[in-house]
Amino acid sequence: MNWLNRFRAPRQDAAPAPAIGELLRRWDALPAPDLGRPHFDTRYVVINTEASGLDLEHDRLLAVAAIAVDGGLINPRESYYARLEPDPAAALAGLLEFAGKAPLVVFGAGFNRSILQRAWQQWLGVEPELSWLDLFWLMPAVFRPGLDGPTRLAQWMKIFDIETFQRHHALGDAWSIAQLFIALQGRATAQGAGSPRALAELERARRQFTTPA
Repeated sequence: MNWLNRFRAPRQDAAPAPAIGELLRRWDALPAPDLGRPHFDTRYVVINTEASGLDLEHDRLLAVAAIAVDGGLINPRESYYARLEPDPAAALAGLLEFAGKAPLVVFGAGFNRSILQRAWQQWLGVEPELSWLDLFWLMPAVFRPGLDGPTRLAQWMKIFDIETFQRHHALGDAWSIAQLFIALQGRATAQGAGSPRALAELERARRQFTTPA
């Protein structure tokens, strides 16, 4: 069986504008997450993107993907993948519907968060306020506390012997990031960072630690 078949099939139907508006109203009415809850009592959503390149000024978003990490477990069928064409608004609204207001986990928020926020604004007219956690900073903070250490997703995958069904695919890389996040939860909890808020504080400290004075 193809690995991709284990995940939710890509969205094919384009939702009409009124349906998208109702979806956004329901999303906006959701309660804010309790960021003080322990990891194993929290639903996180790993987010990843596919783009035409890495230049935020000129490249465009092609596809979005998400996988839930709930109660410290990954369920491949609790996932989302959609290409933006032919209906970017439906694809991006579907991503918000799937994520709810759960804390979002990414690898490289500088790119993924920026390109998503721009797309949500362009196609949905909203700038959702969400909690973001960036494994680019959190992985070395938990596993390599010194200044040096791996900086690329492929390096961390090699260290943890993680495989995926397709590299550089939005859902394939999200699957890898979700597995890294499972490993991070256990180690971070042992180090006293046992909640989304604690991880956010750890990330903030790591950023300050590695920023030149």
